[in-house]
Amino acid sequence: MSQNNAKSEKTRQFPDLGTLHHGRLCSMIDACLKAGHHTLKYFRRSDLRIEAKSDDSPVTIADREAEQLVRDQLGKEYPDDTLQGEEFSEKTGTSTYRWIVDPIDGTKSFVCGVPLYSCLIALEKEGEPIAGVIYIPATGEMVFAAQGEGCWYRAGDDQDWKTSRVSDKKRLTDAVFLTSQADLFRTQGAEVAFQELEKQSWVSRSWGDGYGYLLVATGRADVMVDAVCNPWDVAAMVPILGEAGGCFTDWKGNITPRGGNGIGTNGNLHQQVVEILSQPMR
Repeated sequence: MSQNNAKSEKTRQFPDLGTLHHGRLCSMIDACLKAGHHTLKYFRRSDLRIEAKSDDSPVTIADREAEQLVRDQLGKEYPDDTLQGEEFSEKTGTSTYRWIVDPIDGTKSFVCGVPLYSCLIALEKEGEPIAGVIYIPATGEMVFAAQGEGCWYRAGDDQDWKTSRVSDKKRLTDAVFLTSQADLFRTQGAEVAFQELEKQSWVSRSWGDGYGYLLVATGRADVMVDAVCNPWDVAAMVPILGEAGGCFTDWKGNITPRGGNGIGTNGNLHQQVVEILSQPMR
C-alpha cells in the first residue's frame, strides 16, 4: 500500500477511543461516507428527476439509493438493531440499539446544486442518542461524536481528525444565527421570534440543515434553529453538540430529537434563544 493510500485509509476511521460502541461507530462513519459518495454521482446532474412527497418536499433517486446503501450495510452487520430512515419504513429489531438515517439532509440544496447538503446517521441506545455523524459530501467535511468520547472534526476525506469545540460567545449581539428555512417560522406562528433573533444577532444566514449544526459544533456559528424538523434531521445533533460543549433541545428546552423543532447552540446562548422562542406566538 502506498503512503498516500495508507494515509487515506487511516483517516477514514475515527480516533481510537476505546469505547464499547467502537464497532458500531466505525460502521456508522463508513456507511455515511459510502452514502455521501454515492450522492455525488447525481449532484448537479441536469437529468436528475425530482419528485414530490406527500408533504410536498422533494425527493430523488439519490435520496433513496443512499439510504438503501446504509440500510443494506448496517442491516447486514447489525441485523438485530432497529433502523429508522426518512425514505423507507422503519425496520424493527430486537436489540436496544436504533439507527436513524437521513441520506440527504437538505434535498432542496442538493437539487439546486448547492454543496451544503449532508448525510446524517445517529445511533440510539434504549431511546437515547449516543452517537452521531454529519458528512458533507461536496466539501468532504465530517463531524462525529460519541457519548463521553468527545466531538471530532476533519476538513476532508484525507485530512486528520481534530477535536471540535463550540464557540465561547456569550452575547447574541456577537453571534452568528442560522436557520434552514425562514418562512417556516411563519407557519409555526413564530415570525416575531424569528425577527427578534435576527435583530439581536450579529448576523443571520440560511446555512441550515445539517451543515448549520456542523458550523455550530465547530465554533464557526453560534446558534442554529429549525422551526420544523423530524428525528432523522436532528437525532445526530444531540450527541454532537453535547460532546462539542454545546446543547441541542427542542424549543421547550427538552433534550430530544422528537420535539418537532430544534435549537442548537454553543450552550452559553441557549437559554436566551429558548426564552425568545418560548414567547407567546403572535
